[in-house]
Amino acid sequence: MYEIVVKQDIAPKEKLLDVYAPQIAKKSQAGQFVIIQTHDEGERIPLTLADWDTERGTITIVFQEVGKSTALLGAFEEGDSIFSVVGPLGRPSHVEKFGMVVCVGGGVGIAAVHPIARALKEAGNHVISIIGARNKELLIMEEQMRLASTELIVTTDDGSYGFHGFPTQVLKDMLDDKKPIERVIAVGPVPLMRFVGLTTEPYGVKTIVSLNPIMVDGTGMCGGCRVSVGGQTFFACVDGPEFDAHLVDFDGLVKRQRAYLHQERCAMDRYQENE
Repeated sequence: MYEIVVKQDIAPKEKLLDVYAPQIAKKSQAGQFVIIQTHDEGERIPLTLADWDTERGTITIVFQEVGKSTALLGAFEEGDSIFSVVGPLGRPSHVEKFGMVVCVGGGVGIAAVHPIARALKEAGNHVISIIGARNKELLIMEEQMRLASTELIVTTDDGSYGFHGFPTQVLKDMLDDKKPIERVIAVGPVPLMRFVGLTTEPYGVKTIVSLNPIMVDGTGMCGGCRVSVGGQTFFACVDGPEFDAHLVDFDGLVKRQRAYLHQERCAMDRYQENE
């Protein structure tokens, strides 16, 4: 059992949990994730690590309540315990001194890109982070991202805060201005990651996206997280979660993500009826 030592409501339907898991905290690296089960018969859900503290023995996860399992997790309070936390899983981000790097985070993807930006900055890179949300109310972890970056640019779809528009518009302006960008990393909703890749491809800038398709065991045994990259099949849990955005079959990824929408809606409806 893994005790929740801190719980914060950071935006509507978005929660931050610090969970006591000292062995996981000791081994965690940027880009990795954990698999969580709220109870012994619960669904296994992948959540990217937003942070960790080896001295306190805690890991930080950020999630949005979108289905039954995340709703159950969001109902937990400080002092409650999660049944199972497995990790760290996945390959760590490739971190070295590239030069100028742009990190793009959208929605709860901001939490996932946070440790990547920090690691790249610590490696000596000039890190420009672009974080975006639909509106100011939904923007998360601004101060943490400011500390993890050399420069921070905030965007909102409705213009309620920062740049009025999408992160890809800011990124394209940088590329048009011939900024010496060596690498782009994007984490967020699939449409955002797809369009980041489409934005950078004409400029030949290496672009990495973090994929979270349907996962079950998180160890490569079930095959539920199959993704096609460059015409080859990979398992996002063990071969990723990071892949070259210019090679990902996003059409196939979207289809896989929608495969169980009906079942997910039914489960959520039953949960809400029994609340």
